[in-house]
Amino acid sequence: MPDSGPASVLVVDDTPAKRYILSSWLRRAGHSVIEAGGGEEAMAVLYAHHPDLVVLDVWLPDMSGFEVCERIKADPATASIPVIQVSGNAVTVQDRTEGLERGADAYLAEPIEPSEFIATVEATLRYSRARRRAEVMADRLAELAEVTLRINRSDSFERLQEVAVQGTASILGRQARALAVPADGRLRRYLGQPGERAVTRNVAPDLLDRLCEMVLGPSAGAELVTISPADWATLMPASEVTRPVVGVLCRTKKGRPPVFLGVEADPILDGNEINLLRQLAQELALAVEALRAYTQEHTISLTLQRSLLPTRVPEVPGLSVGLRYRPAVDSVEVGGDFYEVLEADDRVLVAIGDVMGHSLHAATVMAELRHALRAAVMDQVDLAASMSLLNKVLRRYHPGMTATVCMLLLHPGTGEVQLANAGHIPPLLVGDGARYHGMGNLLLGVAEEEYKVDHLMLPPGGTIVLFTDGLLEDRDVLLDVSLERARELAETVEDDLEHFCDRMLAAFGSREDDVALVVLRRDA
Repeated sequence: MPDSGPASVLVVDDTPAKRYILSSWLRRAGHSVIEAGGGEEAMAVLYAHHPDLVVLDVWLPDMSGFEVCERIKADPATASIPVIQVSGNAVTVQDRTEGLERGADAYLAEPIEPSEFIATVEATLRYSRARRRAEVMADRLAELAEVTLRINRSDSFERLQEVAVQGTASILGRQARALAVPADGRLRRYLGQPGERAVTRNVAPDLLDRLCEMVLGPSAGAELVTISPADWATLMPASEVTRPVVGVLCRTKKGRPPVFLGVEADPILDGNEINLLRQLAQELALAVEALRAYTQEHTISLTLQRSLLPTRVPEVPGLSVGLRYRPAVDSVEVGGDFYEVLEADDRVLVAIGDVMGHSLHAATVMAELRHALRAAVMDQVDLAASMSLLNKVLRRYHPGMTATVCMLLLHPGTGEVQLANAGHIPPLLVGDGARYHGMGNLLLGVAEEEYKVDHLMLPPGGTIVLFTDGLLEDRDVLLDVSLERARELAETVEDDLEHFCDRMLAAFGSREDDVALVVLRRDA
């Protein structure tokens, strides 16, 4: 039904002369008329043409107008169509009451003046149109809330624009298009029809800039723009646009790339539709900016994390080494996991640790501990003294912070191993089977502690596996269960330690915490 103006009216009456009179009044008022002579015929015409209004006689040859009205109102597909009942026989108060109670929106008793009849038609249409507008707006607002939620849940630029375009096309019932610049700097364009999946199209890289020159300029804000097909052809040669496009250019911050969200402007959008389009464009702009910032921060975080790890692992005769560092999935924060592999004369010092928390501060503390460790073993290696020094550094300069560290000193030629552990997950010793070495001392940063050093032998072909707790910790799995799973996986270590590292990581899947993994094998 149009919001105003002429309507399509179904006139139902078994008397041709009466149908003619009512229809002529309606046509003179500018409305179009469809006629039916009985109840069943009226229902068939109703489903075929879906008129805006029904004028219904009470007495019909096959069923009463009351029954017809009830059937119209009982079907969700036709329930919103208003019904005016008209009768020259059923004119009592009881008749009018029954008609209204059984679904009629108005009831007229004959004789009827033409002006009264047309005024009743117009009033009924006015109320029906207002109700339908309210229903459509409520449905659109509910869909807007759902689309906004899906926009903010999108984890990629492609998905983000697809959701925005599909949602806009569905809410406004028109072809929609979006333009946005993701973190890689390449302009993307998406098109979508109602009920169809959005598709991407090639686009000139400066299209957004030229659109901004038309309305927005370099400032932040959201501006409405209407673009004719000829202007689209100028902006984008070989454009498939054949109708005007109305859209919103939105920029969240000055100097940042804007986004454009638009729809076909034929038929013309009303004020509510413009407001919905503007809100969708602003949601898209905010989400694009947030995802762009997330991507940039994530890249910076990964670069920083990797820069804090050893740039080179020494090649030690008689020893094979496998290393992995994997940052947490979907985390832009810098973690405190680290490993270190250092030559110490004819031996090799290996350390692995985890500083509490995920933040730039945790990474800074991690870097300090690594540098302190390097300084402590520069002249001579004493694991107990080195661990004590790290504990003092943490307690003096970063009170409240804690860390777990496991250090071992290995002689590849003899297999002698010295091991000190400050609260870290015990290393796995792999030879004839796999077993955890045993618990160590108190973690760093809690209290003064005398750190003991264990002495053991690594036989030829023997393997030591060290990892941080990020490999094991799951919200819904007991730590003991995960520890046993890791032990079982380590019972078989491939000849290629890189393959073993990949298998260990793959077995536990994506992690919510950073993971450091070090595997040492004494050559047979």
